[in-house]
Amino acid sequence: MAMTTDNGLRGISSDINVTPLIDVLLVLLIIFMVIVPAVPKGLAAATPQPSGNMPNDGDAIVVSVLHTAGERVAYKINQASVSKDDLLIRLTAIYANRAERTMFVKGDDDVNYAQIAEVIDVGHLAGVDQVGLMTPKVLAGQ
Repeated sequence: MAMTTDNGLRGISSDINVTPLIDVLLVLLIIFMVIVPAVPKGLAAATPQPSGNMPNDGDAIVVSVLHTAGERVAYKINQASVSKDDLLIRLTAIYANRAERTMFVKGDDDVNYAQIAEVIDVGHLAGVDQVGLMTPKVLAGQ
């Protein structure tokens, strides 16, 4: 509380001194500004880093999804044509005796991503642990 003079009379004023309250407010503001950027946001995601292990050896399994006339799609496993119905059977047979369960999926530009996702799901049903998507940039080595 502060002492003020009012028309020459000395008395006690009931006004609140807000200067210490502003100091507390500024300290709290600084604390919250420091804490907020440290709080993680979103989900943690592991992004793949480019490495030299492209599927250029004979052991890599590459499933190609090729666009044909209309809405039709053709499938190939390492250049061998496969029907959609036989894709699960062939992939299960391939990965039955393999220690490394990695499959690469390569799709044409005109293929819908839902058709690529179906191949990935079939690969997981066949026992594939890791799926790599081969994009034009990956194939060019960028």
